[in-house]
Amino acid sequence: MEIDLTPQLPKKIYGSDGGSYYAWSPKELPMLREGNIGASKLALEKNGFALPRYSDSAKVAYVLQGNGVAGIILPESEEKVIAIKKGDAIALPFGVVTWWFNKEATDLVVLFLGDTSKAHKSGEFTDFFLTGANGIFTGFSTEFVGRAWDMDEASVKSLVKNQTGTGIVKLKEGTKMPEPKKEHRNGMALNCEEAPLDVDVKNGGRVVVLNTKNLPLVGEVGLGADLVRLDGSAMCSPGFSCDSALQVTYIVKGSGRAEVVGVDGKKVLETRVKAGNLFIVPRFFVVSKIGDPEGMEWFSIISTPNPVFTHLAGSIGVWKALSPEVIEAAFNVEADLVKNFSSKRSSDAIFFPPSN
Repeated sequence: MEIDLTPQLPKKIYGSDGGSYYAWSPKELPMLREGNIGASKLALEKNGFALPRYSDSAKVAYVLQGNGVAGIILPESEEKVIAIKKGDAIALPFGVVTWWFNKEATDLVVLFLGDTSKAHKSGEFTDFFLTGANGIFTGFSTEFVGRAWDMDEASVKSLVKNQTGTGIVKLKEGTKMPEPKKEHRNGMALNCEEAPLDVDVKNGGRVVVLNTKNLPLVGEVGLGADLVRLDGSAMCSPGFSCDSALQVTYIVKGSGRAEVVGVDGKKVLETRVKAGNLFIVPRFFVVSKIGDPEGMEWFSIISTPNPVFTHLAGSIGVWKALSPEVIEAAFNVEADLVKNFSSKRSSDAIFFPPSN
């Protein structure tokens, strides 16, 4: 049975006047379940507050838009309050409690991609809220909560029942929230738009790779990530993950075309992709993209913290390592054509600028 790889948009799961939470469904994007991957998006309006929660999945968060504040509490650790902005990537291991707040007029939008292999539902995140109408403590008896917190019944009822919101609430203008600390960002977040480039091809594209070197916490998450910017009408070399990793790609902006080829040389996807789309490339399948004139930008997670890719074209392509005799025999062509073939793309790595 073939799996549908068609790119999809998310659907709204819940929301309030403070913002909304969206998720991609494994029913509409079956590769989520097949690959044990979850994907969701949080959009907070001005004064929107995403209530404290923890998840059944390790994730990488990526700030798509806006500025805000995030609170992150690692197990047996103090609260880290960090300022977040567009381009920030944040590793969120298991057991982390988080909250998110936006005090700006521009919406704060955060993408979450993660591993659901230990989740309650394959291909979906389940969040457990500490407060609110569906908070954990609403399910316990007053006696148990009172004993746990050493408080009387009236105080317990106020603490548990006063917050009637679910997941996201809107705070009153001027509500005081913790101020972020610069030192808290160290090791917690990396801005992919400002980080040193791992690949930079003039008129082709640029890549920043998120791994255990520049954000050690991704080792605990078990995921790597990259931000790719493809220039107008440029091409990203056909390639595959050679370490059995899945590649989950979210189109941040722009548009273009994508093709994926799988087993027996069969094309499994030929489609247009645009901002907001999510699509997944199965293990060992080969993917390539060509940007439209305005270019394209995407953020991907790869299901290993230090991914390795093999490219099938360009100066670092596998063909450059093969001897001419092998290429001649493999393609069943004459030596002159092999010579011409081997002389191409001698300086372009990964990205190919448009032809003049």
